[in-house]
Amino acid sequence: MAAAGVAGPLAARLLPPASAEAQTRPAFTPTRRGGGGPLKALWWQAPTLLNPHFATGTKDQDAARIFYEPLAGFDPDGNVVPVLAAQVPSIDNGGVARDGTWVIWNLKKGVVWHDGKPFTADDVVFNWEYAADPATSAWTIAAYREIDRVERLDTHAVKVVFKRPTPFWADAFCGARGMLIPRHIFEPFKGAKSRDAPANLRPVGTGPYRFVDFKPGDIVRGELNTAYHVANRPFFDTIEMKGGGDAASAARAVLQTGEFDYAWNLQVEEDILRRLEQGGKGRVVVFPTGGPEHIQLNNTDPFREVDGERSSTKMTHPTLSDAAVRAALNVLVDRNAIQEEFYSRNTRWEFNVERANQLLDAAGWRRGADGVRAKDGKRLRLLFQTSINAPRQKTQAIVKQACARAGIELELKSVVPSVFFSSDAANPDTYGHFYADLQMYNVGMNAPDPQVFMAQFVSWEIASRENKWTGRNPMRFRSDEYDRLWRAAETEMDAVKRAALFIRMNDLVIANVAVIPVLWRNGVGAANSRLHGMELNGWDTTMWRLPYWYKA
Repeated sequence: MAAAGVAGPLAARLLPPASAEAQTRPAFTPTRRGGGGPLKALWWQAPTLLNPHFATGTKDQDAARIFYEPLAGFDPDGNVVPVLAAQVPSIDNGGVARDGTWVIWNLKKGVVWHDGKPFTADDVVFNWEYAADPATSAWTIAAYREIDRVERLDTHAVKVVFKRPTPFWADAFCGARGMLIPRHIFEPFKGAKSRDAPANLRPVGTGPYRFVDFKPGDIVRGELNTAYHVANRPFFDTIEMKGGGDAASAARAVLQTGEFDYAWNLQVEEDILRRLEQGGKGRVVVFPTGGPEHIQLNNTDPFREVDGERSSTKMTHPTLSDAAVRAALNVLVDRNAIQEEFYSRNTRWEFNVERANQLLDAAGWRRGADGVRAKDGKRLRLLFQTSINAPRQKTQAIVKQACARAGIELELKSVVPSVFFSSDAANPDTYGHFYADLQMYNVGMNAPDPQVFMAQFVSWEIASRENKWTGRNPMRFRSDEYDRLWRAAETEMDAVKRAALFIRMNDLVIANVAVIPVLWRNGVGAANSRLHGMELNGWDTTMWRLPYWYKA
């Protein structure tokens, strides 16, 4: 999807890439743990829970990463970096089977949970059991579903045995989906009781900071973990992740007033960031990602209820099921205007209202007296939702204006980000519920391998009441051919053949207009001028190197 529909990178011309910052930052070799005072971070999309297995939103993944850790993370170059693992498994060190059917993880010794209990192989085995259980309704289930078993080799070693050859063996227990929760805390809440665990809001992890306080939708606080397993880390004594506000005010709080040390996901117009950076308190940090801003098309009817469920796969969409309507919408997104007005100015894209009108005319969609098209008693009136953010509302307005010229009426809806990106099964306004015809947001890669990213279109990942709307396919897109291609890529050990399968998957999604890519966005944050060591990238969470953040 990213390759076929990308525009240009957000703020690509603002500053040198993140790697340039790494080359110029001062050398830092700590001689003791702590002493750095408070670290104040601003996530304008506020986190709402702290269990990584339910973290459907990036904000919740980042907040959970303060306290929880995976066996390994991913660096900016896509390399696997050990965290709770003693080393990275490989074919050469005997840790990975040549046929991709198993991997052995040796665990770091001397690691303890925040309550003093030892971290062992039993915890790793439990996380597989917890996440792979469909009754748990874990967001992370895709990373663990194809594991046949996790064998405890000894107290600090496990063997992960896959059901079939697995080229991307570094998915389970790694990165955003790999954060480990303690067996002794969560075992009573495995399966159907998973959402009842008090620790969903009061984490007990192995990370650099211990839990102090959490007000969902507002603030997360942590204090230095004096028993952290990395010597002389972390640097800061406390951490505060403040939520709320908007991206522009978050940028201002770091770049202009210096009230905060770091601000996340600055989806802010380029000229505003340039002006704020002149305040001299901080710098804009730009780093590459693989995440496209895109518009999703609902394959189901969001306004009709079937067996107590809206957007049910039992009811196809009344108008978007027409290929001509999807094709018309695809040429009604003025990517040029969106790119130039709200992001950066370095690409061009086709925009053709006349072509949209031709497609709809040929398919029998006739304009009524009010200019809105209809066919067989169905009007082309669509609800288009996204999260509250200035560039997104402006993008909505541009698309609405173009659609009106083609006889399509759009009603716009904006949802508070902390709600839109939450995993609250009871809230109808989350992107997982998708109770609208169209919706727009950004999907991150979350790994240096396309398998996980492309899983958002497989049929078994459809978001539904059964999985508490945590499925990664909120579009309810279904294609037997796509499922077959994805399954083939999942086990294909030949890298060239595997890449060809992903290209075919990409082409199938684009040909069906399952989504409409708008532009590819780089990651953009703001950091205090003295803050270093983040190694931000698009493969892992923002907080993946939190123990190594420091001021100099």
